[in-house]
Formats: sequence, C-alpha cells, structure tokens
Amino acid sequence: MPGHPHRSRDHDAVSVEFVAAPERGRVYSSRRRVHLGDVDGSARLRLEALARYLQDVATDDADDAQLSEHNGVWVVRRVDVELGGRPWYHDRVELATFCSGSGPRWAERRTTLRGARGDVIEVVALWVFVDRLHGRPLPLDDDFLAIYGEAAGGRKVRGRLRHDRPPPGIESRPWSLRESDFDVLDHVNNARYLEAVEDELAARLPERIPVRVSIEYRGAVERGDAVELAGEVRVAATGEPQLAVWMIVGADVRMSARITVSAPDGRRPG
Repeated sequence: MPGHPHRSRDHDAVSVEFVAAPERGRVYSSRRRVHLGDVDGSARLRLEALARYLQDVATDDADDAQLSEHNGVWVVRRVDVELGGRPWYHDRVELATFCSGSGPRWAERRTTLRGARGDVIEVVALWVFVDRLHGRPLPLDDDFLAIYGEAAGGRKVRGRLRHDRPPPGIESRPWSLRESDFDVLDHVNNARYLEAVEDELAARLPERIPVRVSIEYRGAVERGDAVELAGEVRVAATGEPQLAVWMIVGADVRMSARITVSAPDGRRPG
C-alpha cells in the first residue's frame, strides 16, 4: 500500500505483513520499565508479560484518543510476534502502536517494542469489535475511522484464522484455572493463556528461545470449563523447529499457538 512499506514473514505457511509506521496519522507512544514480575528465570521478558504490555498500550491509546466504545468492546483474535531479542529485568522499553488496517468489524494494530539494549519486538494483532452483552461483531463507526483511518491508509485486512486443529488422538493434560485468571468480562484474560504456552514450551523444548510466535484466540474460557492443554513438536513450513499448542474445552479449541524457536546454542533459525 502507498505510505505503508512493509516486510513479510511466513508464520505457519501464511505471509504476515509487518507494515511500517505511517508518515501521517495517529501513532501512540509510551514507555515503561521491565519489572521483576515480568521476567523469567533468565531475567528476560516473558511472553505473558509482553501480552500484558500489548493490552495496556492498546487501552492507553484508545483512552488517550477518547475513542467511544458505546456498547462494544475490543477482543483480540490473532497475534503474530517477531522477537528480535527480549528485554531484560529493569530495562526501559518504548512502545509505539498504530492502526495498520481494518475490515468491516475488525481492525489491525501494529506495535513495536524497543529495548534500551537494542532488542526489538514487532507485533501485528487483529482486534474484533463485539457487542458487550451478546458477543456479536459490530461494524466500525465513523468515530473509529476519524481517529485511526488516516494511519490505516485505506489498507484492508481479513479476519480469518489460520491454525490447524490438533491431530486426532493427541495427548493432553489438564490445565487448572485460578481466580486471578479471570478479568472484568469474567473470561480468562488473553495474557493468561501465554502462561500455559510458556509452560508447554519449557516442558517440550527446554532452553530453546522463542523467536516467532503466532497466537489465535478462538473462544473464551469461562468459569467451570474443564481445560485440556495439548502440544506437539513439529517442523514449520520454513524447516524450522516449532511447537504447536492448543487449549481445548471438550471438542472446542479455545486457543492455539505456534512458537518457532532458536537453535540449542541460541542461534536464530533461518
């Protein structure tokens, strides 16, 4: 698109576009420090903490823009992440976010996180605008387009999900829910799913470092759900080692993730 130079990366055999910040239009920036509760045993930023950062900067952007949500709420459906390093404990990080495209009832948000030591994390996320009471997608209104339309530059994005279902007979294990997992919507908060993903990564590919992550939120996990966690080590379409993770309730997949990892000596694949 004119005004939106970009680079593409193959995430799970689907090209993901990470468009550059627009020359014109709204770009929201913020700063924060990586705290003790944000890091893993190696003192590097955890995926779950990154997900919280992305939620927070999106909320802060909408609040700063005084975006009217009326009876709707934004729900993230898909997130793709390029991890060009992970910030460390006590590092200061800068986040910049903007709308990089839209569809009839959803919008794409690009976020870049930069650490003081040169670590860069690129994120593209698809958010759907849904009715707060009934969960039905709502059309984007003139208020949204007036605030974010210029940055999006007329770029259209599709809302489809891409991950495959778990193979028949895959082994799984129970994943317990805690009171702290639930947010104001009384669903498990999206960031909490990443704790399960990181636990599966540590169990199946220990000492491997995630370099690309793709997450799809397919349905809410609610109180009383009997959650099963399944994982499978596979080879990505690019030939790189990858972990596939599914969070399942009954026959329904509520979350799926694909994590491409580094080589055992820490080298990035590819």
